[in-house]
Amino acid sequence: MTQTIAPRLRTLVLLLLAAACALLAGAGPASAHAALTGSDPREGAVVDEAPAQVSLTFSESVSMDDDSLRVLDPRGKRVDDGKPSGTGGATYSVKLHAGLPDGTYTVTYQVVSADSHPVAGAYTFSVGAPSETSVAVSGQSAGGGFVGGLYGVGRYVSYTGFAVLVGGAAFVLACWPRGSGVRVLQRVVVSGWLALTAATLLLLLLRGSYTGSGKFADVFDLNLLGEVLQTKPGAALVSRLLLLAAAALFIAVLFGAYDKREDEEKRDLTFGLAVGGSVVAAGLAATWAMSEHASVGLQAGLAMPVDVVHLIAVATWLGGLTALLVALYRGPADTPVPAPAVRRFSRVAFGSVIALVVTGTYQSWRQLGSWTAFTDTRYGQLLLVKIGLVAVLVGVAHFSRRWTAQLAEAAPAVAGAAAARRAEKRAGKASTKASGNAKVAQKTSSTTKGSGTTKGTGTAKGSGGSPRAAQLARQRAAVDAARQKRQRDADPNRFGLRRSVLAEAGIAVVLLVVTTVLTQTEPGRTEEEAKAAGGSSAAASAPSTGAVTLDMPFDTGAQNGKGVVRVELDPARVGANDMHLYVERPDGTAFDLPEVKVALTQKAKSIGPLPVAPDHITTGHWSASGVQIPMAGDWEVAVTVRTSDIDQVTISKNTQIG
Repeated sequence: MTQTIAPRLRTLVLLLLAAACALLAGAGPASAHAALTGSDPREGAVVDEAPAQVSLTFSESVSMDDDSLRVLDPRGKRVDDGKPSGTGGATYSVKLHAGLPDGTYTVTYQVVSADSHPVAGAYTFSVGAPSETSVAVSGQSAGGGFVGGLYGVGRYVSYTGFAVLVGGAAFVLACWPRGSGVRVLQRVVVSGWLALTAATLLLLLLRGSYTGSGKFADVFDLNLLGEVLQTKPGAALVSRLLLLAAAALFIAVLFGAYDKREDEEKRDLTFGLAVGGSVVAAGLAATWAMSEHASVGLQAGLAMPVDVVHLIAVATWLGGLTALLVALYRGPADTPVPAPAVRRFSRVAFGSVIALVVTGTYQSWRQLGSWTAFTDTRYGQLLLVKIGLVAVLVGVAHFSRRWTAQLAEAAPAVAGAAAARRAEKRAGKASTKASGNAKVAQKTSSTTKGSGTTKGTGTAKGSGGSPRAAQLARQRAAVDAARQKRQRDADPNRFGLRRSVLAEAGIAVVLLVVTTVLTQTEPGRTEEEAKAAGGSSAAASAPSTGAVTLDMPFDTGAQNGKGVVRVELDPARVGANDMHLYVERPDGTAFDLPEVKVALTQKAKSIGPLPVAPDHITTGHWSASGVQIPMAGDWEVAVTVRTSDIDQVTISKNTQIG
């Protein structure tokens, strides 16, 4: 049965690894984490005169250099002064050359969002009338190509290395202190440290090219590297390297001085190592929290420590699972993982899952903002996949707990057998030693009686027999180790535990890939805000004057209660605006109403409703001047129409203003 199930499990793990590779390969370049929510002139706008400048507004703060924002004429020639200005926030502008001719102009931008990801895009506007242009606006992307793919691999390796380093060390300290002397566990933790260090160095070198030109040759540009070191992500990577130096000292103590201590002395040293290791682990996790999603957006001060707890919980669970799997499959036969250690890890993993659920719920609310974002955004869809994988992983862990309980019940008998084998082994060594002493004494006696030549011959034979005895001893040790390994693997409880842990590890690989892709995906809240801004902008018509015109049908339910209200806002920008309202019947004839009221609301910024009381001008026409729009963004225009003393209705429509 063992020979039949093991290949199936290996096949399952290989399939999960293939799925992980497919997810990683399909991740593509990082999506825009700072969405363009406004521009002046707006996308597709046709203006009478050339504007003095072009301004862009993003959903979060971004950083720019002199080439980040460009404006190109129909022939592809730059017409901006190349010096974007802003306050380091979400809005930047660039001045244009004077006297620009009519035609279609292209605005291109490539910036770095506050959560460290590159953002690129382009749009067009026209002066006078649209014209043909030689500039292509499609295919604008950032963080792609070979450098982008390499950067994505580096991110995945860094997360994996962090999990293995922190989780492996936690497994030794909290679950199996005697495991500090097991060579394979030492290799696991050291491999995690090496992987995280190498990935951090790679990310630091790739960072400048990843957020800039995307050319591999720029990886070796020292000036570009110097600029990276002055940014928040660059400082986070350097801090990570410094913390890894402290982690190296921790590893040296854990597998050096700690391993050589007796059990009583280990207890005294465990507390100090646990405190020091926790500080280093929290510091390493903070290098992600302070430079990525958690550092921007809602409640950043709370989100960053929550993200640190989330990362440490993931590492403790998945990294400890890796250490347990390696110890079960590759550990020495004479030092099997004891049942109490597995039971302690089960409790640690359960606590990690609780921490993941609590912190993950908060992160989901913060990054999505609505239930519909689960299905309508890529971030929400990936999050659903992650939740499903965690649920499956918890289910498989339930079977591991069952095998752990059965292993604990069988542990006394196994321990007694192991003690008997050790006693037998010590007795055999004592017998062999006594026999060897007797032979030596006999040989010494015969040598004393014989001649000097005989002594020389005896010495020669003795020296010739010593390598042979050492070889036989090694062979006996190998045979004994193989026998112990067969006996260990024949234990059905231990085999069941190994099988379930192997399945957990395979699922964990895919889970880690999904988590890595999530960190490179635009949060659902930002994506929905960008869609809303784009949708409302497209819904509103924009005449050459830049005015906004909204047609809103209404029906109060009374006789002659149907009609259409047309709202015109000119110039539809921040500041003073003129508003005109026209009311028509379904057949297009103008007619009067007892009352018409207007209210403006920007829900994203909790502004409004701002009431507008238009004056009646003529039949079916109302007007208001000096209507103040305090800021640009997505505004809801709500019109209340009353057709009689008791019949009225409120209709609304969204539009992009400013």
